[in-house]
Amino acid sequence: MGMQGIIGIILLVNLKPTGSIGQTDAVIVVLLVCLFVMCFAWSWGPLGWLIPSETFPLETRTAGFSFAVSANMLFTFIIAQSFLSMLCKMQAGIFFFFAAWILVAGVFALYLMPETKGVPVDDMVERVWKQHWFWKSYMTEDDPDEDLKQRKLEMAASTSRS
Repeated sequence: MGMQGIIGIILLVNLKPTGSIGQTDAVIVVLLVCLFVMCFAWSWGPLGWLIPSETFPLETRTAGFSFAVSANMLFTFIIAQSFLSMLCKMQAGIFFFFAAWILVAGVFALYLMPETKGVPVDDMVERVWKQHWFWKSYMTEDDPDEDLKQRKLEMAASTSRS
């Protein structure tokens, strides 16, 4: 959040009504944007790939990961398409806008993303999601293995009737 805020403050203070900025400030802003991209690539960037791979249970991993990748691509497209228009309208405010979203993401990660260190993927549902203070209310008590066995029995019964 800090880098976005610093860029926003520099632009808010030094951006002229004509939309221009001094050369020194422009170089500082470009360097800060590059530093932000570099820091993002080492921190938040990979989380869109890491979190789904570590947290989805094996039974739903393929569907969950495909949804996560699709959502990632969709929001990347939306941001890429809207950034320049937002920059023209909001000017320095766009950096405060994205800084606020970084703050929201940080609060979400702090309070709603469970720690998965040392938890095998097979035990993710029982040891992580069913124990988490928030997510446990969305978990059922049904045994997924029993549900799978029941579905297989129903499929076998319907196939034998045909």
